[in-house]
Amino acid sequence: MRPAPMTAYHGEWRGIRVMAKLRSLSLGPLLPGLVIPVLLVIACFALPGAAQAADTIVAINVGVEHDERETRLVFTLNGPVTGQALHTGAPARVIIDLPEVNFQLPADQVQASGLISHLRYGLFAQDRSRVVIDLAEPALVASLSSREREADGAHFFTIALEPVEETRFADAVARDSRALAEASMRDDALAAQISELDERPVIVVDPGHGGVDPGAVAAGGVLEKDIVLAFSLRLSERLRESGRYQVVMTRDEDVFVTLGDRVRIAREAQADLFISIHADSISSAPQVRGLTVYTGSEQASDAESARLAERENRADAAAGVMQERLDTGVGDILMDLTRRETRGFSHGFARYLVDEMESVARLNRNPVRQAAFRVLRAPDVPSVLVELGYLSSRRDIALLRSEEWRGKTTRAMAEAIGTYFTVRFANRGLAPVSP
Repeated sequence: MRPAPMTAYHGEWRGIRVMAKLRSLSLGPLLPGLVIPVLLVIACFALPGAAQAADTIVAINVGVEHDERETRLVFTLNGPVTGQALHTGAPARVIIDLPEVNFQLPADQVQASGLISHLRYGLFAQDRSRVVIDLAEPALVASLSSREREADGAHFFTIALEPVEETRFADAVARDSRALAEASMRDDALAAQISELDERPVIVVDPGHGGVDPGAVAAGGVLEKDIVLAFSLRLSERLRESGRYQVVMTRDEDVFVTLGDRVRIAREAQADLFISIHADSISSAPQVRGLTVYTGSEQASDAESARLAERENRADAAAGVMQERLDTGVGDILMDLTRRETRGFSHGFARYLVDEMESVARLNRNPVRQAAFRVLRAPDVPSVLVELGYLSSRRDIALLRSEEWRGKTTRAMAEAIGTYFTVRFANRGLAPVSP
């Protein structure tokens, strides 16, 4: 996909920090109506890309209102939007698809209230955003409305929910299932075309989660999706600078990508190596720390790995996407042999990676593990999932947010990748070379 310079990524966070600072100010003597216009102006001009600021729809506040009849979720924006409402079951959720909206909101701003038990929002695909509402009980969208407040130009987008019987909700889920599947389909081709004339190895770097799916959320609002994107951008930059590899990212911005699409991107690129970057969290055990490397296996190496895989495999559902069957495209006769060879390469790289990381990063007590991660299901692409650390550990969070730590660990990871390809290609009389 198109390169995303670090300056743009940090520019977005400068805007978020400005917004957070404004919310923390005491505006006691000011008129209440002054707050929204000030935030709307800052939201537009704090965003990277001044030329696009005037056209950017920004959400700067969200709240919940409810009475005996309905629950209303109200977003405050700097412009009008229209949305499409869909319903999904198991668990019961309402999905609202919108044009692209920049949600300048804390991840935990809305607590459980009325018909809403949990809320997520973010970029879902190119030029599309999504709001996912977990329901406390069966409910339908009674209306979607947008109105402007003339006094200051603020726009209020309201999602009104009304409780219904389970049978009526089930009918809505059945009615919306096809539309939901179509809305979730990837509508863009692999943006980073891999040259068939270029003999350098192809590496796919996969920042986990993204967009409407924040992943693990640490105390203080640190999001897994942001931590892993910053790390992946730095790793991809380092690999490209070496001149030894062709590098593809499954996402280079804060956008949602399904698990199936991550696998497809790797297979369409005919990747020689797939590296998925994540950060774990165990709220009940804040003392647990360290980096862990996982390879794919139907049988988990331990209960903790099985728990983690189960959680990560629910990423699509958290974004309101129906779980899809991953088509491997390999015939039954060759399937087992292909997967066995691929897993051998995966295990080998995992060992090289841990050996290099040992001198620069804190490792988990059992740093190489196995589990049935859906994102590692490509039978013909050696794949690993790297949990950089634990967002439930304050010491790990400090490292994960450190530029110095990212520099050391991406350097060690690049060394492991170099060793892996040198050994692998030497066994077949080839070696990776610069173009």
